[in-house]
Amino acid sequence: MRNMFQLLLLTVVMCSAFGCAGAQPVKPLQALLITGGCCHDYKFQSEKLTTGSSALANIQWTVMLDPRTGTEGEIDLYDKPDWAAPYDVVIHNECFANTADPEYIRKITKAHRANVPAVVIHCAMHTYRAAEIDDWRQFLGVTSRRHDHQSEYPVNLTDAGRKHPIMQNFPDGWKTPKDELYVIEKLWGNATPLATSTSEKDGKSYPTFWTNMYGQSRVFGTTYGHGNATFEDPVFIKTVTKGILWAAGKLDDDGMPAKGYMAACEHCEMKSN
Repeated sequence: MRNMFQLLLLTVVMCSAFGCAGAQPVKPLQALLITGGCCHDYKFQSEKLTTGSSALANIQWTVMLDPRTGTEGEIDLYDKPDWAAPYDVVIHNECFANTADPEYIRKITKAHRANVPAVVIHCAMHTYRAAEIDDWRQFLGVTSRRHDHQSEYPVNLTDAGRKHPIMQNFPDGWKTPKDELYVIEKLWGNATPLATSTSEKDGKSYPTFWTNMYGQSRVFGTTYGHGNATFEDPVFIKTVTKGILWAAGKLDDDGMPAKGYMAACEHCEMKSN
């Protein structure tokens, strides 16, 4: 019998649904964060991501935190044919490397292929790693099965990244807090690297931020997000927030939230990382 999720409806809209310039109110972006599993402090990271992003953008969060801490798990939510229907974007930060049932995995990817935007963070890349089918990996846009040691990795924008709205104002020379570099074995055909980091072991550069198109859906991904310090870093939170808005079609070409999707605040900080 599968463990039931803890359903945490977080009222973490830190500001009202008005932009800083007095824009007309709009319905907050409805975001679902699915998280839990092996190897990370998901409660802490969920709190930092939801509160941090909602201080920057007009986002309302639902967090589904699986209490399991092992490498296998099948999430009850995905048994519902319309599991993603209430949400504008789904963020995957779950970590179940040894779950491999094709039917179960395709319950997830079917929804995304049909037009459910997504953001994928860190161990989502190793989730369903044992599966023989490639559906999840095609959805992610990358294939990874291992990672290098933890270090403070410099992040370098690609040519595409310099032009992309998600990476506008990304600071030159930014290094991660101590984090893991995932080894990317394959970049799938619809994925575009926005930034890379170089392995201290093999000297090769691997994508660390990217976009992907999966069916009709936009996907933004990052392999960073192992340690709590990364989720406390404002550059990381702002970049992921922009990725959420971009995936949902709410980020303009200048890297700013679309009208009505900037959080109301005294000092709107989305302008810079």
